[in-house]
Amino acid sequence: MAAVRAWNDWHLEEWAGSYPERIIPCQLPWLLDADVGAEMIRENADRGFRAVSFSEEPSRLGFPTIHSGYWDPFLHACEETGTVINLHVGSSGSSPATTADAPPDVAGVLFFAYAISAAVDWLFSLAPLRYPDLKICLSEGGIGWVPALLDRLDHMDTYSQMYGTWHSELTPSEVLQRNFWFCAVEDQSTFALRDRIGVDHILLESDYPHCDSTWPNTQRVVDEEIGGLPTEDIKKMTWENASLLYRHPVPEAVQQSPDAY
Repeated sequence: MAAVRAWNDWHLEEWAGSYPERIIPCQLPWLLDADVGAEMIRENADRGFRAVSFSEEPSRLGFPTIHSGYWDPFLHACEETGTVINLHVGSSGSSPATTADAPPDVAGVLFFAYAISAAVDWLFSLAPLRYPDLKICLSEGGIGWVPALLDRLDHMDTYSQMYGTWHSELTPSEVLQRNFWFCAVEDQSTFALRDRIGVDHILLESDYPHCDSTWPNTQRVVDEEIGGLPTEDIKKMTWENASLLYRHPVPEAVQQSPDAY
């Protein structure tokens, strides 16, 4: 507990606090007790935290699954405070793989597969139905798989009586588009389908400082990928959506700058 609190204090006061106009505070959660973790979410929301890092599959870390109900106090606190749950692919301590003798390229190419798995798992945990204002952001998961998942959800919804677990006036695809946000690094082919995904739920990221980051050529890559799209869509995906999701005010001078997108 002391270590988690110390890290969160440092992050808020030193890291984000040194550049409050640029860095959005994101906390580490307390996982050993969901009720205690929920109270920490509330305390940190009052201090200025806007998000929390969480595992896409906590059971792989030895904790209860998201289907168990164990995390409900934590999820309720996140909804209540508007705290965004950031699910980073690989945060369960593992990565998608096939066979033991497969080359490392296989895991690298399949890395996005955890994002689609997490989206489906969290969706059918029914947490977004129990907590309709819950905000879940899939970090470094890409967006190329989202249109295909929406099509699959719509197809499977015709078989909903076979499973009998989804009870809502909203379809699974509608809830996915309401409660989830998706982060693109390099998804050149998919921006044409931004309206199918929901242009208000797409964020761009540079993935700095990882080896597959677009840095130091981020601006060039962004221009090549979306520079020809309508200005309003560019602004949404490059900063407006993130500003709204994380309740992070962008200075007016920056908003009006021609270089703001």
